[in-house]
Amino acid sequence: MDKKGFDQLTNPNNYLIQTIELTIFAQSLIMARDEELKMKWDLLVTKLSSQFADGDTLELDAIIYLVGVQELGQLHRTFKKDEKLNLMHIAICRLLEPYGYYEFDFFDKDGWPHYKLKEQLPVLKSGEQSVLMKEALVQYFVENGFIE
Repeated sequence: MDKKGFDQLTNPNNYLIQTIELTIFAQSLIMARDEELKMKWDLLVTKLSSQFADGDTLELDAIIYLVGVQELGQLHRTFKKDEKLNLMHIAICRLLEPYGYYEFDFFDKDGWPHYKLKEQLPVLKSGEQSVLMKEALVQYFVENGFIE
């Protein structure tokens, strides 16, 4: 590299411009990813709502519950209140398994899956938790062929 090229590379003004360009590029990637997540999330909610809620819009918790029922595999039965909480726990463990937070451990005698914690979940704000769960749900339903 000649002196002129080195001077351009080490010039603080060029460094600042490169940093700004990289920041803008990173933000555009994040925005594109966020927009793709929003589109897939909206599609997922629409499809599940029409199938399970007679057109009413399902909330995040309801979709998590559906994943728990699916993972348990006991689709046509009524669950007690404490079982519904356990179903949501199963779903959360299953959804966060690909992120490395949980690992499937075993099925108990009643056929309920159990997971073990592999890594402590990070402390997230409510909105961040919502985004993480939406990402995990979209991934789950893409992997299962329900949406593309």
